[in-house]
Amino acid sequence: MPTPPPELPLTLGDLRRSAFSETKLAHRSVKDELRSNLILRLRNREPLFPGIVGYEDTVVPQVVNAVLSKHNFILLGLRGQAKTRLVRMLTAFLDPWTPYLAGCEIHDNPYHPICRACRTLVAEQGETAPIAWLSAESRYVEKLATPDVTIADMIGDIDPIKAARRGQDIGDELTVHYGLLPRANRGIFAINELPDLAGKIQVGLFNIMQEGDVQIKGYPVRLPLDLLLVFTANPEDYTARGKIITPLKDRIGSEIRTHYPTTLQEGMAITGAEAWMSRGSSSPVRVPKYITEVVEQLAFCAREDRRVDKRSGVSQRLPISVMENVISNAERRCFANAEDLAVPRIVDIYAALPAITGKIELEYEGELKGGHTVARELIRLAVAKVFEHVFEGVNMQSVIQWFELGGTLKLPEDGDSGEMVRQLSGITGLLEKTRALGLSSNEPDAVRTSAGEFILEGLYARRRLARSEEHGFSVGEKKADDVRGSRAEAGDSEEPEDPPTRSRRRFN
Repeated sequence: MPTPPPELPLTLGDLRRSAFSETKLAHRSVKDELRSNLILRLRNREPLFPGIVGYEDTVVPQVVNAVLSKHNFILLGLRGQAKTRLVRMLTAFLDPWTPYLAGCEIHDNPYHPICRACRTLVAEQGETAPIAWLSAESRYVEKLATPDVTIADMIGDIDPIKAARRGQDIGDELTVHYGLLPRANRGIFAINELPDLAGKIQVGLFNIMQEGDVQIKGYPVRLPLDLLLVFTANPEDYTARGKIITPLKDRIGSEIRTHYPTTLQEGMAITGAEAWMSRGSSSPVRVPKYITEVVEQLAFCAREDRRVDKRSGVSQRLPISVMENVISNAERRCFANAEDLAVPRIVDIYAALPAITGKIELEYEGELKGGHTVARELIRLAVAKVFEHVFEGVNMQSVIQWFELGGTLKLPEDGDSGEMVRQLSGITGLLEKTRALGLSSNEPDAVRTSAGEFILEGLYARRRLARSEEHGFSVGEKKADDVRGSRAEAGDSEEPEDPPTRSRRRFN
């Protein structure tokens, strides 16, 4: 916990004579404080939620409106949409330091204490009553809602041991052990997955939101708490058919929908910021742009695939985890071959299957195929889309023709880059096509290997080439027979005629 500056007052009398006067603190609620500090940031054109990408024109303006309206609000969205991260950043709109009566469990306002113990303290000690200080981060309390959460956890309970030690009646307010909600007084209280709370706990929440009181073990306790309440939930659960009670829903001021990145560039920016890509090892890592595009496109393809459960969603953590696995696999190959540069290849994305299968929930059709099969097909689709974009209009016929004439190539996953460049150089025109990726002929072998493999994987994904575990890349047995027959009839004097498919028209 941060240490408060030494110049801050430590008694109620000093506090009254400081900048934290009664005029400033007595009637200023947490929501007023958030609103004032947010307005100041808006006027100074300061960033509101730094690091949050893709919400600038959608979610952020709605959150700003909710704070300016002094609303309790809820963020509705699927997993991995930065809901919790955004809520935690609300502490930036709180004052750096806030005074409270020292020793108070619910951080009472020194000028207007609400608990009986603090009222007694001020009455007895007056100006000498001790003051302590809360940092902005300490004024944020978060709870993950689960069905086993009790009213005692959230609101509080009678503590018979406290009553016995103090010789007080069991129904006395001083015998209450406060729960999370009162302990968040004068701050922000966030509940993740709100619909998972039991119905009676939700009743206690809306009662304290609206009336400021609650019954603990049958004893009425008045708690006019000063709070901003923020919730998160999955839209599927936050409905009339879900587990949210209508009176609580009615008392939440703003309902804000979050979303996944809408463009590949937004997704890549998030992944680049969140993934552990700068390893600091002896061998530097260089991630080609097409690899980052394929990794991000993989998440977009999964969100659109009918075999993936749309109600569960595909978290942005998927491309982040995949990228980290991809880089790790490239590092492993680099270290094993004693190379100076680690460059991820498409084969490393296939090696990252463990980071994919655990983050997608499959529908019945997907379950029949199996998670690994679906993941491999999603990778192939992502490669096809990126390849189509990068090499649109580039003639690949010389590469395809080399395979049509009987050529095959199997690239080992852990092979030496120099040897693989030598093998790729034998394919007519292949490495020349890497210029479309912005590469020159003097690039390191690891970079050229990755680029050459991407072209072959792209042709395979576009069904221009076949690939097998035994032979690697080829044109496939049926296609090879067709080519040989065509050349035999034409005396090898003409190019084989291919059906005018969409993919051939694009790349020939």
